[in-house]
Amino acid sequence: MSALVRRWGRTGFALASSLLWALPAAYWAGSVDLVGGPGPWIGLAVAGVMLVVWVGLLAVAARVPVPPRPRRLALAEMSGRERRWVLAAAAVLVLLIGELNAAATVDWSLIGGAGRAREVAFLLGALAVVAVTVAALLECWRRADREFRTRRDS
Repeated sequence: MSALVRRWGRTGFALASSLLWALPAAYWAGSVDLVGGPGPWIGLAVAGVMLVVWVGLLAVAARVPVPPRPRRLALAEMSGRERRWVLAAAAVLVLLIGELNAAATVDWSLIGGAGRAREVAFLLGALAVVAVTVAALLECWRRADREFRTRRDS
């Protein structure tokens, strides 16, 4: 664990290790209304236990000495512009995940009575929204990367 903290920095380690609790929580959120029985609730319990484990890992990681070097996601080292672009990229990523989640859980049969042309128009509109969101994500990350390279080279 110490090697990962030294390699990725504290923020990078926290982001990567958050999958310990985020994946079981996503399982619960995606299956609680679709699957009957105790399975989703067991997933929620696992997510809760892993959240406690994750907080413990972060407490240990906070004590690991990290050699000074520029890291992409070191919040304390970022300029204001870089922090804003990283925050914008994270917000757009959350928006994209929400759009994909909505598309995966929508009842498409409700659109069925609208006629073939309207169905195709709705699908093309949804794909256009996703394409614009992906383009915005790439632009935000490109600008954040430019700010990081400026910080790293100075």
